[in-house]
Amino acid sequence: MPTFAIRNFGCRVNQAEAFAWADALQAGGLRLEPDWAKSDFLLVNSCSLTSQAERDVRKFLQRVRRENPGARLVVTGCYVQRAAEEIGQGPQVSLILPNSGKSRLAEKVLSLMEKEAPVGGETSRVARGAAASFRSRALLKVQDGCDSACAFCIIPSLRGKSVSVGPEEVLASVQKLAAQGYREIVLAGIHLSSYGADLKPKGSLLGLLRKIEAVNAPVRLRLSSLDPRRTGESLVGHIAGNPRVCQHFHLSLQHASPRILRRMGRPDGAELYESLLSGFREGSPEAALGADVMVGFPEETDGDFALLEDFCRTSPLTYFHVFSYSPRPGTPAAKRPRVAGRVVKERSRVLRRLSAEKSGRFRASFLGKTLDGVVVRREGEGGEVLTGNYFQVRVPSCPAPKRETVRVRITRVAAGALEGEVLRP
Repeated sequence: MPTFAIRNFGCRVNQAEAFAWADALQAGGLRLEPDWAKSDFLLVNSCSLTSQAERDVRKFLQRVRRENPGARLVVTGCYVQRAAEEIGQGPQVSLILPNSGKSRLAEKVLSLMEKEAPVGGETSRVARGAAASFRSRALLKVQDGCDSACAFCIIPSLRGKSVSVGPEEVLASVQKLAAQGYREIVLAGIHLSSYGADLKPKGSLLGLLRKIEAVNAPVRLRLSSLDPRRTGESLVGHIAGNPRVCQHFHLSLQHASPRILRRMGRPDGAELYESLLSGFREGSPEAALGADVMVGFPEETDGDFALLEDFCRTSPLTYFHVFSYSPRPGTPAAKRPRVAGRVVKERSRVLRRLSAEKSGRFRASFLGKTLDGVVVRREGEGGEVLTGNYFQVRVPSCPAPKRETVRVRITRVAAGALEGEVLRP
């Protein structure tokens, strides 16, 4: 039986797309191979958010050519959309697909399987029940594209305008995934907060959540990144403390300086952020609250950075992902004066250290407490549980299988990991 592997770069939407491909390819007769170096087909879902992301894709493709020269490469994603010629050609590259072709990727790979007949493979169909689990949690793309025009971001030009999956289709997918045994579903979108604005009649993320919650399916939902400009009090009030929604909320904040936010094309600033984060914390004291923040945006001064650092330090945020500004071709910010690299590096170091400190204190506060989680890994008698607020907890004994929900008590908080015990029902 021919095999396939998937290598993702970038966002949760890429992960959700790969999740759907894995299901379709296994149903079509290919076997999932965990080790990409041994696969017949290798699907690469690329990213173009930063120049570093693109370098990572190129380095990986070079590595594949060394370590698995017989694999048929299928490359897609935002990097392909921006500059397919930089991906490189050659006999190993069987297919290069822009983002618009992703919906047909599985079909095209199955067609390649029939035509190219990888060495050692056979094309007999396999039963869906024989498929291996691509992930312990399901990822479901419900929205794609973005209508915003942030001065630093290239993604809208690569993904197109915001497009939402109809609620009936989403509900059918949720029921299918629940029937397959998934107990956590991650709702993913390039701009998830704008879900439904393009539908007729118009919908909203809040409306979608209410419809999913009305379905009698034993699943909890996790949300990918939210844009504070489209995350109002009604949505916060609904999801904060909601037992059907994982209490882990990540916001695309980017900065706290009003001047820099205006230059970014994001005029709503720190006051809005403070209000939203306060709402999350009041509604859910145990929620993990994260944010994307950017340092080194063109013309960022010491004063601008001080505002960002102070906000990160005093806000309810429990962690933040720190990104160094990366100029993207064709974006307005790419033409503006750059901040010195050594300054950017030092500012990044300051915020990453602060994030580690806040995250450590937050984690330590749960010693002895009990949380809900889902089993994401099994090793011998033990494994790993992912809690609703996104703690990865090692457990020496786990009576439940992968995907199943459990209650876990935190017994040890270490610098690099949490340990706990699964409580029997």
